[in-house]
Amino acid sequence: MYPKAGSLKALSLLLLSITGGYPKPTLRNERVHQDPTLSDKPHQDSANFEYDHEAFLGKEEAKTFDQLSPEESIERLGKIVERIDDNKDNYVTMEELKAWIIRVQKRYIFENVAKVWKDYDLNKDNKISWDEYKQATYGYYLENPEELQDAMDQFSLKKMLPRDERRFKAADLDDDMVATREEFTAFLHPEEFDHMKEIVVFETLEDIDKNEDGFVDEDEFIADMYAQEESKNEPEWVKTEREQFTDFRDLNKDGKMDKSEIRHWILPEDYDHAQAEARHLLYESDKNKDKRLSKQEILDNWNMFVGSQATNYGEDLTRNHIEL
Repeated sequence: MYPKAGSLKALSLLLLSITGGYPKPTLRNERVHQDPTLSDKPHQDSANFEYDHEAFLGKEEAKTFDQLSPEESIERLGKIVERIDDNKDNYVTMEELKAWIIRVQKRYIFENVAKVWKDYDLNKDNKISWDEYKQATYGYYLENPEELQDAMDQFSLKKMLPRDERRFKAADLDDDMVATREEFTAFLHPEEFDHMKEIVVFETLEDIDKNEDGFVDEDEFIADMYAQEESKNEPEWVKTEREQFTDFRDLNKDGKMDKSEIRHWILPEDYDHAQAEARHLLYESDKNKDKRLSKQEILDNWNMFVGSQATNYGEDLTRNHIEL
């Protein structure tokens, strides 16, 4: 069983702080669930369909759909269905759904890199050197250390600068400390590249292993997702996660996870996220059980695919249609 999105934060991923007109960048070290390209929301259909929305639409487009009325959401979903149906036979198969989800997630990665590229390519040579990245991200505080607000900021800078440099070097395949577009994409989205898998595992261990013994024990595993409150019993979902640790994470039953077990946890080679989500959407919507979806079956289950919070109807949306 793969870790639940949102409940587990297995992948260390620095959400980059861009100067972009702000004199003082904010030092942040936010960690998100592995495979952030699908969704970092909990996949809990009994509570909401946020995970499905982000997987099917992409994170940014899901935000747009949240502001639409149900009627508008259904109308747009109908147009999307026509695009998913590659062979135009008026049915959507699991393979077509999977291809669409992969396409959406690749778009998210492309847009994410494009959005920040100009902020780091300071000399506009269509490459980003380590010095450019370091200057754009940390330059202000390196030049003005007195501006660091507290010990936590000092710790963040001390930790994240060498961590970023280590990841940058791993992504830099030709060892020239200058990142091409593809190398910078590997730096920002290491989970998508085979040669970056080891750095993903190492960063995960580094973040969760609080006693620095080179392993993740059960308490560290739980502490990464749940802050124990005084005089309160653990909720049932935490108890379930403890069982998951014992039954599925600690493979050699020595009470802790080593690097190989962490890799199996966050980067399981036998688990295809797009395939699993496509299968889930089809299973939940295929009312006549013919293993394919008609347009009407999808529209009938529109809330799972796109949903709608139906708020802020007058708000100007930043994106009014899906462009793929």
